[in-house]
Amino acid sequence: MNNPKVFAVVAAFNEEKTISAVLSDLGKYVDRIIVVDDGSSDKTSDVVKGGRITLLRHLSNLGQGAALQTGFEYAKRQKAGIVITYDADGQFKASDIPRLIEPITQKKADVVLGSRFLGQAVNIPRTRLITLKLGIIFTFIFSGLKLTDTNNGLRALNSKALHKINITQNKLAHASEILDQIKSKKLKYMEIPVTVIYTDYSKQKGEKNLNALKVFVDLVTGKLY
Repeated sequence: MNNPKVFAVVAAFNEEKTISAVLSDLGKYVDRIIVVDDGSSDKTSDVVKGGRITLLRHLSNLGQGAALQTGFEYAKRQKAGIVITYDADGQFKASDIPRLIEPITQKKADVVLGSRFLGQAVNIPRTRLITLKLGIIFTFIFSGLKLTDTNNGLRALNSKALHKINITQNKLAHASEILDQIKSKKLKYMEIPVTVIYTDYSKQKGEKNLNALKVFVDLVTGKLY
């Protein structure tokens, strides 16, 4: 497949303020966008529009892992060549996508993981930084994977990885589960530098101290149970 179709899967929960701009930027770099509205109570679904955008909806909020798996299943049916996971809160730069998929198109990797610590983490809160560093240590101890960033939602999978990875952790522990499956299923992987921008909106919505702690708790819970 010389020019594989590039799909982006965007998990969205109450993102009416940002998702329109995110999709507009994302559309410049991918062939298709799958938005999974994970039980939003705002107007997220109403502002998701576009000819190359497919909207899927959960009736209730199941969690980011469940939303990504819903998007993966749809992408498989559409015979996606490459699938990118992408956050809806405006933290990522879509201009990183060409470099993200290049190792896959060159057959150097099955999965490419974005790393904010090889790239830039702009205005990252100290508590979030500490939590992410703990996650790196935790992943190395339990999975044996030596990575610089283990909880980055910007990643790319080729068709082989898409069909091998199955997310069962509905909430934040899905990030650790994906890494476990990369190792257990012997998928080739690599990290590339990306930029993550912590805006006032994203910090207010998802980067509070309690939410940062929940990331680590979910990772531990996912491993133990």
